[in-house]
Amino acid sequence: MAEVMLFGEPMVMFVAETAQPLEDVEMFRRSLAGAELNVAIGLVRLGHSAAYCTKLGTDPFGKYAEKKIRSEGIEAQVSYDSRYWTGFQLKNRVSEGDPEVVYFRENSAASHMTVEDVDQLDFKEAKILHITGIPPALSRSCLEATCHLIETARSNGMLVSFDPNLRPSLWESREVMIKTINDLAAKADLVLPGTGEGRILMGSEDPEAIAEYYRAHGAKIVIVKNGSTGAYVCSDQYKKHCPGFRVEHVVDTVGAGDGFAVGVLSALLEGLSPEEAAIRGNAIGAIQVSVRSDNEGLPNRAELESFIANNRS
Repeated sequence: MAEVMLFGEPMVMFVAETAQPLEDVEMFRRSLAGAELNVAIGLVRLGHSAAYCTKLGTDPFGKYAEKKIRSEGIEAQVSYDSRYWTGFQLKNRVSEGDPEVVYFRENSAASHMTVEDVDQLDFKEAKILHITGIPPALSRSCLEATCHLIETARSNGMLVSFDPNLRPSLWESREVMIKTINDLAAKADLVLPGTGEGRILMGSEDPEAIAEYYRAHGAKIVIVKNGSTGAYVCSDQYKKHCPGFRVEHVVDTVGAGDGFAVGVLSALLEGLSPEEAAIRGNAIGAIQVSVRSDNEGLPNRAELESFIANNRS
């Protein structure tokens, strides 16, 4: 049985082999990405177990996605829908800064996930449900599935973890996005916003103000991501800024937040404090921005320990 439950949309990703505009790229390398999937992969590499629920098309991309998910040692709960295609994305290659990413996910198979699909997950002995703000943005049925998972997790005594992971282009309006994301955050025990997300969601980039806002709305622990500066932890026992780690060269910031979640969740599963969880989150986030991939750089235990020992700010 898996310790952590997740659901979302795995995106087949084509990363440019050359650093030029996407319209000029001739060669791409295929991989698989997706916020919740990245977290599942990272947890398994650190020796934890994760179950991941999704819906795929019966096309070759869907078959590739399931094989890739299972190859990472993740417990896959996959359903197929022949009426819709598996989503994919194109990502260009850059030497610095954020890469351009173009998504092809509208009306994808995953956007048609329902309560019935996620009800197939086995919650026995599970400890954490980790959700993000991406599936609720895909469709009304995905939002309903998200809420159902939260209710199920709570009835099973699990910790509910929520990463806003904002995708404004997926929402019908900014106002709907803000209200829905904040409503979901209010149902969570652990909330993992970034300072930029705080500005959008509650009007401030101040880590302490963001943390107090979500604590006042019900979260037991809030850990606010603040880029290279580190993270701010707020709970009943902790109110502390945790510094980040040295990064010699930032290659790609995509996936850093997912790496942070891996660090936090794995630490909490091991009985570490929220402060120690934030430090581990900072470390894996720093590792992620140093590699050109959404998840290939996620470390195993030895790699993580080595990085922490050698790269403290």
